[in-house]
Amino acid sequence: MKTIVSPSILSADFGNLQADIEMLNRSEADWIHADIMDGVFVPNISFGFPVLKAVAKVAQKPLDVHLMIVQPEKFIPEVKALGAYIMNVHYEACPHLHRVVQQIREAGMQPAVTINPATPVSLLKDIIKDVYMVLVMSVNPGFGGQAFIEHSLDKIRELKALINETGSEALIEVDGGVNMETAPQLIAAGADVLVAGSAVFKASSPEEAIHQLKQL
Repeated sequence: MKTIVSPSILSADFGNLQADIEMLNRSEADWIHADIMDGVFVPNISFGFPVLKAVAKVAQKPLDVHLMIVQPEKFIPEVKALGAYIMNVHYEACPHLHRVVQQIREAGMQPAVTINPATPVSLLKDIIKDVYMVLVMSVNPGFGGQAFIEHSLDKIRELKALINETGSEALIEVDGGVNMETAPQLIAAGADVLVAGSAVFKASSPEEAIHQLKQL
C-alpha cells in the first residue's frame, strides 16, 4: 500500500488558511489532519469548530480530525456535521473507549484511537480489531515543531505485530517530528499514514514536500 500523507493544518498560516487548504487540494495529500486542543488534556489551545467548518467548506480531501480533548464523545455530532472521514480520540481521554468507538462508527465516521508517547501499545489489545486506525504520537501532544521521540519506532513495530497477531486491519498513523529523515524509518517500521506539519508548511514548496513524502 502506498503511504498516505495527511498534512497537519496546525502548522498552516492561519492568516491565510484558505490558500493553504487550496494548496492541499491541488497537492498529492490524501487527507487533511486537524488537531483540536482544549488546553486541559494538552497544554495548548488550537482551534475549534467554527474554524473547522470554514476548512470543511474549502477542503476537497477527507478530514482526519484528531481530538486532543477531554470527553471527546460529547462532540461526535459536531465532528459528523463537518463531514469528517475519521474521528480520532485519545486512549487516555476515554475510560469507556469501546463505547466511544461504537458511537463514532454509528455516526458514519471511521473510528481511530491515539496513544501518547508514555502509553504502552499492549493496552490496545482489546480494542485493536474495532478501530480503523491507531495514531502513535511521536512527540508529546500540544505543540507543533517538536523533536521526534526515537522510541516511537519500537512502538510502531510492536503495534504492527499486534495488528498481525490479532487479524486486525487497523492502519498505523504517526504524528510528530515527521520529515524526510524520519519518514523512511517510520514506513520501514510499519507506518501507513504520515502526519506532517512543519515538514510541509515550512518547506519552500509545500506541494513538493508532500510529493517527496508520497514517493517513500
